[in-house]
Amino acid sequence: MKIIHTADIHLKAYGDERWEALQKVIALGKKEQIELFLISGDLFDRGSDAEALRPHIRGLFSDTGFRICLIPGNHDKDSYAGGIYFGEDTVVLTDLNRPFEYKDVAIWGIPFEPAERDKILYHLHALAHRLTPDKKQIVLYHGELLDAFFSRSDFGDEGDERYMPVRLAYFNDLKVDYVLAGHFHKRFDVWRMAQGGYFVYPGSPVSITKKETGQRRINLFELGKPPQEHLLDTPHFAEVVIVCDPFAGKNPLEQMKERLHALPANARVLLTVTGFINGEAIGMTEEEFVKRAKKIAEGRCVEEHYEFRNIRMILEDDLFKEFLAKLAQADHAEEKKGKMRETAIRAMIGARQ
Repeated sequence: MKIIHTADIHLKAYGDERWEALQKVIALGKKEQIELFLISGDLFDRGSDAEALRPHIRGLFSDTGFRICLIPGNHDKDSYAGGIYFGEDTVVLTDLNRPFEYKDVAIWGIPFEPAERDKILYHLHALAHRLTPDKKQIVLYHGELLDAFFSRSDFGDEGDERYMPVRLAYFNDLKVDYVLAGHFHKRFDVWRMAQGGYFVYPGSPVSITKKETGQRRINLFELGKPPQEHLLDTPHFAEVVIVCDPFAGKNPLEQMKERLHALPANARVLLTVTGFINGEAIGMTEEEFVKRAKKIAEGRCVEEHYEFRNIRMILEDDLFKEFLAKLAQADHAEEKKGKMRETAIRAMIGARQ
């Protein structure tokens, strides 16, 4: 049995890039002939978005050929009042006491609530007595795994509030095969639990903020086997850092062309150009260099930061030339020599200011 697991789509408007990303994941599910499509919270960005998009969701979530099962997240926790219809293939889990059973699988949803440790442990303790060995057991959860090292930015724009924090040890007494989680946007991550199951964050399937960089992923796996990350062709932010080095023998503008050309067409680039150039050697002032760089970046970049320095005067300094001559004779690895050159350059820049 094939299953797709995703989370944190944060739908806002019909037909926008987030909507199109969800369409692509649905299409992938049909192509892969999955049987279950599981969404671990924050399908919608706000309750008002859920209300506006529900007629469209009904169409998208009907006649798919697979069952769709989801839980509320912290953004859309008030969007699933009893009896609201989201499509004929769709099941919303809002009650931990009522799992969704499909063939040899039982899916339990822990809907989001502003719960702390004791309440979460109470829920999990109650769940432990309901699990049966005759089915594979899946838990959908939306919140923070405290065992993992995250920065607050990894959760999107959630601020400093804690959201249903858990530890892997909380699941030690639960014989579950998978805890399929949401809330962590940045990347695909998997942990093996003590009882043999898997705890999985798929990351968001489309970049929600500029913090979600790199090609996006979902969890596409076969029941009974380890989770598997699957690359998506969806819009995402890509960080590109060009480090200019006048000693490397590389044209930084050509390097920029190559890097941008290698990215997928739907990558929106966050460009930083740093390091040092020799304006005389490349025949350009800083202003001319930036103009050419902007021409190359046109249409690809959503942010551009030019932090490089023209160090022509330093390269012509007799003291620096003497330093380079001695460094060339030193028995150091090239990487170390590069760091020593950079330190010397920055020291001379500071001395000239």
